[in-house]
Amino acid sequence: MPLIGLAIGAPLATAMGSTADYVAGGVLIAVGLWMVFTDEDDDESSGRMTSLGLWPALVLGASISLDELAIGFTLGLARLPVIPVIVAIAVQALVASQLGFRLGAYVSEAWRERAERLAGIVLAALGVFLVIQRIGQH
Repeated sequence: MPLIGLAIGAPLATAMGSTADYVAGGVLIAVGLWMVFTDEDDDESSGRMTSLGLWPALVLGASISLDELAIGFTLGLARLPVIPVIVAIAVQALVASQLGFRLGAYVSEAWRERAERLAGIVLAALGVFLVIQRIGQH
């Protein structure tokens, strides 16, 4: 999903010009705040959705991936180089999944929620940083 977002965001950034930097920051802020303030019971709802069949399971997968799509879209809007971004996403996914497998059994649900909220705060802060940096260039 980040790569699809990147593929959409990069050409859009070219078309938008300097406004793309502000949009990229705004998208990061919005996704970060969404991660901080949404309170979903993922385990219960995902169990119900996957037991309903293929289409609900696909909808669940798409909804879970929307934040990844937004991140990729933001990377494209920020005009970051594609190959280093792909490598960084791959390394991050490998490291995060391995840590998740190893630590998942030991970490409680409360810690998972806190980590998700912390990630949202970091994304929102990054968005604010991008906007402030762009304003400072003028």
